[in-house]
Amino acid sequence: MSEFVLGQQSIYPNQYDPGLLFPIPREENRKKLGIEGNSHLPFLGVDLWNAFELGWLNSKGKPQIALAEFTIPAESPFMIESKSFKLYLNSLNQHHFENSDAVRACLSRDLASVLGSSLQIKLLDPSQIQDQKKYPLIQELDGQLLDRLDIVVNQAQIADPALLGADQNSAPITQTLVSHLLKSNCPVTGQPDWASVQIHYQGRPINEEGLLRYLIGFRQLGEFHEHCVEKIFCDIKNRCQPEKLSVYARYTRRGGLDINPFRADFNAAWPNNIRHARQ
Repeated sequence: MSEFVLGQQSIYPNQYDPGLLFPIPREENRKKLGIEGNSHLPFLGVDLWNAFELGWLNSKGKPQIALAEFTIPAESPFMIESKSFKLYLNSLNQHHFENSDAVRACLSRDLASVLGSSLQIKLLDPSQIQDQKKYPLIQELDGQLLDRLDIVVNQAQIADPALLGADQNSAPITQTLVSHLLKSNCPVTGQPDWASVQIHYQGRPINEEGLLRYLIGFRQLGEFHEHCVEKIFCDIKNRCQPEKLSVYARYTRRGGLDINPFRADFNAAWPNNIRHARQ
């Protein structure tokens, strides 16, 4: 799949085609953050993808559907461009599979080949989601809401790291901050990407007004979800120097897919993949 196709009007495939998947090297944008190579990442993390439009045919030709959850490690050399991912998943719609295990094996083989890394895949029948004890449907991000702050915002303000700071004269604290005002734009299609972000840290208190202005400054930035989260992580780490830091963003769904990157510099458990109200 050539770069020319991305961002252009596309004809949806009617036959299985793994060649639709378009890899994007992570290192190109990481170099802008001063990160050189996958062996020296300043964080651990995963990208949690949810697919709501997965379908295929069984051996009798009867359509089958499932919800899919993909857990992609942050150290994978490549990401997958989301529109190409959508087109690829749609290419399965008319393809026959013996069972859901065969679908999962196909997805694992094709995606791992493009990512340059293994990944975890779950396929869930919608009926399974009815068990809300096992699969809670909606849960808001925990933390102090930054959006409560009544601030004046310069709409021309970009996500300038200089807006970030911490009170080095105060004692270290442990705090979780949340904002629903993160918005960026897809660098391929130009479409808006909306997200809620959760920032957990241990260290000197971060200036909340400066952090909120910084996050709002992403509104005109053309960048992928994963790189937005990595920029937020690196800028906070460099400017505020917390002892521990994690950044987690839950993006709203587009094209039947949502992407939810998580980055941390300590041995934190991966977050539960639970949607919030906007998703």
